[in-house]
Amino acid sequence: MSGPSVLGVIPARYASVRLPGKPLADILGKPMIQWVWESARRALERVVVATDDKRVADVVRGFGGVAMMTPASCQSGTDRMAHVAKKIDAAYYVNIQGDEPLMHPSTVGGAVELAIRRKAIATPAMRLTEGFGDPNVVKVVVDKDSRALYFSRAPIPFPRDKQLYLQPLKHLGLYVYPKAMLRAFVALKPTPLERTEKLEQLRALVNGLPIFVSITPHDSIGVDTKPDLLAVEKRLRASGGKSRRQGR
Repeated sequence: MSGPSVLGVIPARYASVRLPGKPLADILGKPMIQWVWESARRALERVVVATDDKRVADVVRGFGGVAMMTPASCQSGTDRMAHVAKKIDAAYYVNIQGDEPLMHPSTVGGAVELAIRRKAIATPAMRLTEGFGDPNVVKVVVDKDSRALYFSRAPIPFPRDKQLYLQPLKHLGLYVYPKAMLRAFVALKPTPLERTEKLEQLRALVNGLPIFVSITPHDSIGVDTKPDLLAVEKRLRASGGKSRRQGR
């Protein structure tokens, strides 16, 4: 018996202040969006790239992928995914960041399984060993049922007596939404807490939409700058491309 239908959506905005044309940035002879697509397809049967730029759409279709044009007015990747959801029906939608070519297929699969089991929004995290004080590393704390209590750029939980009594968690930027919760989320306005931390997921928590957290051993690097791009290339060279070849 087959499970509920799942659609992976890769938002890919061409414009980037720090790295113009980011989805098409070359990584070991392939555009970054192709690395993301190939990895996603090892986790999901259906994947579509949601972009506001014909150049990205043409490249995606050129390597055999599926692309859908979305309005330039979409403010976030979640908005782009919601636009796709109006055109392509599924029970669950997976927001796979177009600038994370190292996102492991099993990380995607684990979050999808958790979302289906809980019938709620799900997202992955990994045990954090470095970068606890780095505001670019988003941390998350969870309750005993793996439900997110809070996400922050600050060190959480804060070790008041210089001792951590649990393993801190690094949040990875991937989300799985049941269809009804995706619709509910995009209908909500950004909250003061979200605007303060610049973390969209806080909008869900503030409005009572639960987010469950799956744990993965696989890290990922979001590409925002040229040094990030070089770090991804280094990681892929060291692994011989294993991150994209490994299956579900």
